[in-house]
Amino acid sequence: LIQQLTENSKDNADLLDGLDWYIMPLVNPDGYEYTHTRERFWRKNRNPAASRWCKGTDVNRNFGFHWGEQGVSTNPCSEIYAGPSAFSEPESRAVRDYILKENKSKRIKMYLTLHSYGPLILYPWGYDYNLNAADDVSELIDIGNRANEAMVAAGSVRFTVENSAELYPASGASDDWSKGVAEIAKAYTIELPGGGSQGFDMPASQILPVTKQVFAGLRSFALDA
Repeated sequence: LIQQLTENSKDNADLLDGLDWYIMPLVNPDGYEYTHTRERFWRKNRNPAASRWCKGTDVNRNFGFHWGEQGVSTNPCSEIYAGPSAFSEPESRAVRDYILKENKSKRIKMYLTLHSYGPLILYPWGYDYNLNAADDVSELIDIGNRANEAMVAAGSVRFTVENSAELYPASGASDDWSKGVAEIAKAYTIELPGGGSQGFDMPASQILPVTKQVFAGLRSFALDA
């Protein structure tokens, strides 16, 4: 994405004229490093504060919107441990503080967070399976469907566009917080296509093609912002 916006700016002028991009390439650097040095499928950060025996909090369950409700654990050894309190983790606080600083005038129109694996395009709310989707669900679905078609046209497998809780309830997620607290109207989690033996370990040969396909989806999202 950054390469396309900078090195191919002429081809992507429509994504730059009148649009500002705020890109966080990596939110969990310690956890990312750990996946390359010790445990390939590590999910959490590496904060040791909660337990001397079990490290880490699931950063995407640590945001302060319906924190600690459904789809989380209070056990520090669990992969879905939500932390001792909302925004207890430096990573979630960094995302929160940056968004709130840049969005004082409510100028941010869309929030996208990329995860793996799906392929899924998820929209709020995700904190309660029994809860109705966001009030503007029809618009969120339409935007998601257009992004899906753009990726399919670029050679991607077809994504499923659905409410986040249809995958599984998870309270304290960043997309719910972005819409519910930061008041960013359009918020999505994009679960990238899977690959490899576990779904999370896509072979290197597939990374570039999937990147190009997902960029087509990001382009569609941006033009709908």
